Amino acid sequence: MKRPPRRWLLWGALLLLVVVLLGVLVFLAAEYEESRDQEALERDASALAGDIRNGLVRNVQTLQALHSVAPTADSWQDPAAEVLDQHRELVRLEWRDAGLRLVAERDSSYVSGLYGQMSRAQALPDVRQACESAQRVSGPSFSPSYFWPMSSGLGMELMEMCLPVVRTGAAEGYLVATYALPGLLSELTNKALLRNRGLAFTEVDGTRLALYSAVTGNRLQVASALLDLPGHTLVLRLESPRRVAGLFPNVLTAVVGALSLALLAVLVLLGRDMRRRQRAETEVAEALAFRKAMENSLVTGLRARDMNGRVTYVNPAFCQMVGFSASELIGSGLPAPWWPPELVNEYQQRQAVRLAGQVLPREGYESVFQRKDGTRFPVLIIEAPLIDAQGTQTGFMSAILDLSEQRRVEELNRASQERLQATARLATVGEMASLLSHELNQPLAAIASYASGSLNLLEDPDAPPDLLRQAMQRVSEQAERAGRVIKSVADFVRRREQVREAVAPAALLDAILPLLGLQAKKLDIRVETRIASGCPAVLCDRTMVEQVLLNLARNGMQAMPDGDPPLASGLRSIQIHIAPRRPQSADGEPLRKTWVEFAVTDHGKGLSDEVREKLFTPFFTTKAEGMGLGLSLCRTVIEQHGGALTFEPAQPRGTVFRFTLPAADSLSSRP
Repeated sequence: MKRPPRRWLLWGALLLLVVVLLGVLVFLAAEYEESRDQEALERDASALAGDIRNGLVRNVQTLQALHSVAPTADSWQDPAAEVLDQHRELVRLEWRDAGLRLVAERDSSYVSGLYGQMSRAQALPDVRQACESAQRVSGPSFSPSYFWPMSSGLGMELMEMCLPVVRTGAAEGYLVATYALPGLLSELTNKALLRNRGLAFTEVDGTRLALYSAVTGNRLQVASALLDLPGHTLVLRLESPRRVAGLFPNVLTAVVGALSLALLAVLVLLGRDMRRRQRAETEVAEALAFRKAMENSLVTGLRARDMNGRVTYVNPAFCQMVGFSASELIGSGLPAPWWPPELVNEYQQRQAVRLAGQVLPREGYESVFQRKDGTRFPVLIIEAPLIDAQGTQTGFMSAILDLSEQRRVEELNRASQERLQATARLATVGEMASLLSHELNQPLAAIASYASGSLNLLEDPDAPPDLLRQAMQRVSEQAERAGRVIKSVADFVRRREQVREAVAPAALLDAILPLLGLQAKKLDIRVETRIASGCPAVLCDRTMVEQVLLNLARNGMQAMPDGDPPLASGLRSIQIHIAPRRPQSADGEPLRKTWVEFAVTDHGKGLSDEVREKLFTPFFTTKAEGMGLGLSLCRTVIEQHGGALTFEPAQPRGTVFRFTLPAADSLSSRP
C-alpha cells in the first residue's frame, strides 16, 4: 500500500484538529450560555431579595410613624386600617403593652376569616419570641415563619414582626405586624423580573414555604438568595426554564471553521511580513543610530516642546549648554529651569504669543539663558513648528546657539575699536598741534619782527608817523592771519559747523540707541524709552545734544554695576522719558514759550551728599579712569541752548537727571 505524501498527512492532521476544535467550541459555547443565564438568574434573585428587604425597611419606617400620629388606642384604629390598605403584605396590626397584653388590633380587609379556624392566642409564642428579640436589639425583630390554617381548608405561611414603641423616651409597648409570606412575594418584588419564572420562599433544606409563581419542565435553572432579617432568615428561590441552544454556537462554529481554514494563509503572510518587518526594523535602527551620532556631534542645542510648553526632547549639546541632564529637562514645563528669575514674566508672555499661533520669524531671536550654576549667557533661538504625519502641529523644535564666544569676540573688537579711535584722536591732536605750530610759525615771526620795528620807530623821534602806522597795520594783518589759521585747523579737525536745527526727540533717541544697546547688553540692563504724544521738535545742535544724552545714559548704566541686586520687579533698567513742559509765570499763568524735558533715570545706589556737592565741578570724578569733565561739559552745552541740567533722587532708589531744551515751534512763533 502506497503511503500518502507527508503534505497530505499534515493537512489531515490540521483538518482533524479543526473538527476537534469545533466540537470543543460548541460545548464551550453552550456552557458559556448556560453559565451566563445562571449568573443572570442569580443576579435577579439577589435583586428580588433586595427589593423585599428594602420594602420591609420602608414598612418599619411607616409603622414607626403610626404611633406618632395616633397616640391613643381610639385614634390608632383608622391610621392602622389605612396602613393595612396600602400594604397588602400585612394581614394584621396589633398594639400590645409591655406585658404583651393587647391594647388595640386591626385586621386587613383583603384577608377574611384568618383567625376563624384557630385562635390568635396560638401564635403568641412566636409573637413573644419576636418581641423579646426586639427588646434586646432595640429595633424591629422577626419571628420564624409558621403555617396558619384557615377556615376554608387552606392555610397561609405567616411571620411576625415586633417593633418596640417609644414615645418621649419612654417605652409604651410593642407594635406587632403579621406578614403573609405570599404577600411579600407578590407585593414587594419587581414583576418585570418574574415573567416566565417561578418564585417561592423555602427552608434551608428546600422545603417550600410560600409560592408566588411556578414553572414546569425537566430542565430548570435554580438560583437562591438569602433574605437575612433581624431574628430570622428566609431563602428566596427563583426558577427559570433552560433555554434551548440558540443560533450563537452554530454561527460561531462556522466562523471559527472559516478562520481556521484561513489560518494557514495568514501564517504564510505573517511569515513574509515578519521577514519584511525585521528588515525594516534593522534599517530603522541603523538610521536611528546614524541620527543619534549626528545629534551627539552637534554643537547646536536642539530642544522640542509640545503645545503646552513641556519639553519632549533635548540633545546632549543643549544639556551641556544649560548644565541640566536630559532626565531633569524632559517633561519640565513653564517656567523653564533655564530662564533667569527676573525675566520669567517676559518669557512667559513671549511663550503665550507663540502658543496663540503668532510664531516668531524663522531668522530667530536673541535671548538670555541661565545655567544650573546661575551664570547667564546669551543665545540665538531659531524655532520651527513640529508637524506630524497628519499635518497637525504638535509643538515647536528649537535650535539654540550659544553666543558667549561671539559676544566675547565682539567685545574684543569693540575694545580694539575704542583703542583705535583713541589712537586716532591722539593722532589728530598731534596733527592739529603740528599744523598749528607749522602754520603759526610764520605769522608769529612776522608779528615779532613788526613789533620790534615799531619799537625802534618809537625810539627815533625823527621817524615818520606813516611808517609807524604801516608797521602796526602789518602786525594786525598777521594777527588776523593767525586767527584764520587756528579756525581752519579746528574746522578741519571737527569737520562740521556749529549750527542749530529743529530735531524730533525720536531722532535723537534713534541716533544713540545703537550705542546704548551694546553697553546695555554687556551689563544686562534694559533700556526703556518713552516719548509723550504730541511732543514737539527741539531747536538744538544735534551732535552736542546727542552726546549729552549718551553721556547721561552711560553714567546711569555705570551706576548699576554687575551683581547689583535688582528691584522688587526683578528688572535692571535705564529709562529715558521725553515730554513737553510749559512753565508757569509768578501769577500761575502758563508762559508762551514751550520747553521739552528729557529725563534719564537709573536705579543704581544713588549719590552721596559729598558727591552731590561736587558733581558738576570740573576734573571731579568717582570713576577710576574718568577725567571729571563729562557732566561739566554737559551742563555747559545745555546752558548754551538756554536750558538747565538738574538731578534728583529716584524712587525707590537711583538718580534722575533732567534737562530742558526749547521747542522749535515756540521759538518760530515768537513775534
